This record gives sequence, structure tokens and C-alpha cells, in this order.
Amino acid sequence: MNIHDRPSTIFCDIDGTLVEHAHPNEAATPNFKMTLLPGTIEKLIEWERKGYRLILTTGRKESMRNQTVRQLEEVGIVYDKLIMGFGSGPRYIINDQRPENGQNTAFAINVKRDYGIKDINI
Repeated sequence: MNIHDRPSTIFCDIDGTLVEHAHPNEAATPNFKMTLLPGTIEKLIEWERKGYRLILTTGRKESMRNQTVRQLEEVGIVYDKLIMGFGSGPRYIINDQRPENGQNTAFAINVKRDYGIKDINI
């Protein structure tokens, strides 16, 4: 079976990727509202229809979870899991290859800050 015949899991950053980048101090204010980047909701709907699992990642502190969840709900971003507290340094995904054919099982895509995900094809 080809790896792409199985549902994919997408790990996706929030600020600067799905919504306009916000400084953590700004995002922590009680009335902060996220601003969606163009094509975000359409792309998330596309991935949902394909059965992909969406894991949101963010450098926001765990103590900001309730605010972040509320902010995501306000702009209509749905997801399967939210992982918080990543540092601002590089992020690496390490995964094994398929033993039967050596096929890679992890990939990385970088987008320019505040450009969005509208042109990503998975």
C-alpha cells in the first residue's frame, strides 16, 4: 500500500501561517482577535474532506490555551489537536521510513510569514 493511500497528518503552525502573525504580548490581551490569512478556511475544509488530521502547533505558552482556543473558534479554525509551548527556534520532524520500500513518511513545507497555506498541495 502506498503511504499516500492512508490519511495524512498535518502539523501546522498558527501565527504567520493560518492567521496574521501576532507578537505573543499582543495575542495575550483579552480582546485580541486573530486575522485569517487568505484561503485558510478553504484549505482547511479541503484537508478535512480528504480525511487529514490537523495538529496545530504554536510557540504560545500553555497558559494561553484558553485564549488561543477561543480565538481559533472565533475565526472558524477547526483542528484535531493543539500543541503549545514550542520555542521560536527551528522545528524538526523526525520519523522512520517505510521498511518495505524505504519511502519517506515525513515531509516539511515552509511558507513565508503571513503568506498563508492557500497554495499548498498535499
